Amino acid sequence: MEWRGQVEVFRLLLVCWLVVGPAPAQVRHPLPVLWMMPVSSGSGRENLTAAVAPAVRLALQDLKRQPPPLGNYEIQLQLLDSQCDPAKSLKALFDAMWAGPKYLLVFGGVCPSATALIARSLPALNLLQVSFAAASPSLSNRKWYGNLFSTVPSDRALNQATVKLLQRFKWTRVGIITQDGPRLSEMKKDLMRQLLKAGVQVVSTESFSEDVCSSLRRLKENDVRIIIGQFEEESASEVFCCAYRLNMFGARYQWVVVDGGTSGWRLGWHVSGCTANSLLTAADGSIRLQMRQISNTNTAGVSGRTPQDYQDSYLRELIQEGSKVSPLHAYAYDAVWVAARALSQVMETVKHREKYSSQRNVSVSEEEVQRMLLEAVRQTQFEGVTGPVVFRNGERMTSIELVQFQGSSGVLVGDFSTSTQQLRLMKQLLKFKGPGPARDQTLVLVQWQHVGLLLYSLVSSAAAVTIFITLTVLIFTVTSHKHRLLRSSSGSLDELLLLGVLLSSSSILISGLDGALLSERTVDILCSVRLWTLSVGHTVGFAVLFTKTWRVYSLCCSVKQMQQQQQQQSRVVLWMFLLDVFVLITWQILDPLRRVVLQHSLQRDSADRDVLVRSYSEHCSSTNMELWLTAVYGYKAPLLGLGCFLAWSIRTVQVDHPAVSSKHLALSMFTVTVFSVSGVSGSLLTSHNPPVHFCLTSALILCCNIFTLSWMFGPKFLHVCLSSSEPQQPSELQGEAAEEEEEEEEKIRLSRLNQQLRSQTAQLDVEIETITMQLCEPSEPAAPELKLHHMTRGQNNAGEGRSVTWTHAAQVCPQDRNSGRKPSSPDGINSPEHVRRRLSMQLPILHHSYLPAVGGVSASSSSLFGSQDVFVHSNDNFLFT
Repeated sequence: MEWRGQVEVFRLLLVCWLVVGPAPAQVRHPLPVLWMMPVSSGSGRENLTAAVAPAVRLALQDLKRQPPPLGNYEIQLQLLDSQCDPAKSLKALFDAMWAGPKYLLVFGGVCPSATALIARSLPALNLLQVSFAAASPSLSNRKWYGNLFSTVPSDRALNQATVKLLQRFKWTRVGIITQDGPRLSEMKKDLMRQLLKAGVQVVSTESFSEDVCSSLRRLKENDVRIIIGQFEEESASEVFCCAYRLNMFGARYQWVVVDGGTSGWRLGWHVSGCTANSLLTAADGSIRLQMRQISNTNTAGVSGRTPQDYQDSYLRELIQEGSKVSPLHAYAYDAVWVAARALSQVMETVKHREKYSSQRNVSVSEEEVQRMLLEAVRQTQFEGVTGPVVFRNGERMTSIELVQFQGSSGVLVGDFSTSTQQLRLMKQLLKFKGPGPARDQTLVLVQWQHVGLLLYSLVSSAAAVTIFITLTVLIFTVTSHKHRLLRSSSGSLDELLLLGVLLSSSSILISGLDGALLSERTVDILCSVRLWTLSVGHTVGFAVLFTKTWRVYSLCCSVKQMQQQQQQQSRVVLWMFLLDVFVLITWQILDPLRRVVLQHSLQRDSADRDVLVRSYSEHCSSTNMELWLTAVYGYKAPLLGLGCFLAWSIRTVQVDHPAVSSKHLALSMFTVTVFSVSGVSGSLLTSHNPPVHFCLTSALILCCNIFTLSWMFGPKFLHVCLSSSEPQQPSELQGEAAEEEEEEEEKIRLSRLNQQLRSQTAQLDVEIETITMQLCEPSEPAAPELKLHHMTRGQNNAGEGRSVTWTHAAQVCPQDRNSGRKPSSPDGINSPEHVRRRLSMQLPILHHSYLPAVGGVSASSSSLFGSQDVFVHSNDNFLFT
């Protein structure tokens, strides 16, 4: 009960001092105003009005010295103790209005909860309120709180300045730590709404009442670099002490403190576990947003005082009373002037209307007075001690100061104008611990891995050279008719081989294109084109080499007849091509290739540990890429293995002409196999790195093509060059065509001769059979068994070698071993002696006339059978053994 008595005494003295005061020199019309302030709280703390009363008293004294009409009125304040309780505040308001006199305006109001309730009921009571406390963001709804005005900028203005600061430094990822309390909680909600509207990500929001370090630790775990702090001045030392312990300061962190206060920082207080230097180190570089307490101009305002003159007078009054400095005293001084100017203006208007109205003695209604008073406050505009006093939508337009803590003091580095919504920074005064502002998160650099222009130019140039060489060889092969070696029966296979080299080399020009410069549709088409050119080119080239290798292997081993082998070999290229086309068409229809962006793992930059590099690359792929690759490799791998086996088998075969060397053919087959396997392995291992993948696969393809061209066509062109280097007479050049015609005629003649010899062979077979039958008559004496074995090889119509064996078994007059007959007489014609003599004479004759026709030993000096070369020709595939 003792503190209640002290409150009543203080209230009585304050009212007497403010209302009665010294005796006025002239009669002034009283204007009763309710002053609602929390004189004391229920917990017994010191009242909040004592520090503001000197400023209000100075304003009332300055009003007395003003000329009419402002000096004709006297503001009479009736103090009401709201006790920061909405219910008690509303009851005290009703009691005061019931007791009278008639009040037109409510002055003051500091507690947000009580102010919100009173302001909501003001329109119904025909009252207007002028406050000098920061309005909560929830009071910005002018539909509900249209009769409330405050000379202190709203907390929304602080949040707006915060958002502008974040946007200036491009901070898009922040964390918020808020002290528990109704006003700060409202500030946090409004800040989050504005951040969401501005596109700023709020990673974490933490609240604290006692344990600050736990909240800061959670922010650190979420990798929050930009920390927005909303706490009272008394908690600043504790917050920065925890920040120092958790190492949340320095170049990697930026603190932005928004507390709505107007006083400067007072760091360095002793906190358990932290020294003064530790607090100063943790707070160094932090930015505080505060309201401008005193205007920085030196010109006199509406009261006739300069801001510095007013501040000196206030401090003198405060020292005499022994109270503490209030951060709101200057706003309270300007609030008195707002109320006095609005009330005096309305009273003068009412007097003028009552005096000069056509209807005398008609008073203006309360609603009309209230409307005029509301309009007068809205149009208020004067220079106060806190700066220009202007209202817009019920909120005070002013500047928000940005103060950066540097060393041991704060430095004004910028301001935010609530009227223009512009942020001004003095960059020359800003100081950061790092080379620049802190990053809002670990910097992730996006790096696209693509084939560089220089690399693509070099590889493409090499591919273009290979294509040019291949085209030259192809054109020369097609148009050359002078050299029979280049236009043999296998000339079409050589052209197909060159076509395969062209297709595979052309795929390099497509695979290195940068997909970022092309549309997605174009990239998808190029993916399919590259697959087709590379796969078809590889299939055609390998099929030609496989066919050539199989042909040489068949000639050496003589497994089948030559005609049947050539027919089968001619279909190998076609079947392999059709199989490859079938797989590619199925792939293209069911699961076409698409452009796929591949995201790689993060890697820390070696130069800056706070920078991570995330690489992206693109490649051609499909949904079931592994399945289709398995299908393609599944039928090509066995063929590659079989081709290597055939090449190994013919590696030592000797051919007379260097242009048809089986060694070069075997090397080409080995080259295609090795480079194909290496290309598949390298492509799978380097698919995540496009430059390396492009360089490796292109090098393997070009090397394979160059080696194939060198071994398959190099010896041929070398032979042609050596042959053409020999000097020839013009007559020889003219007769070359005639020689070729003679060679063709010689081939036809030999073929006919071969047919005649085969006919003679058949006739001789008939004669031998006849003689054998005659010798085997039953009447003839027995003769020893005689078998004639002749191995022959002839030439069929197709020119393919075959093996024919005739076995003649003749029994010349076999005698009965069981009989006791005597041998025949020596004079008998069929006696054994005569038979042996006839055979000894006939067999040599048969040998000489029969065996040469089937390839036996020649017994004549005729030039026709003198050499085996007559029956062997490389182009017609004659082979005699």
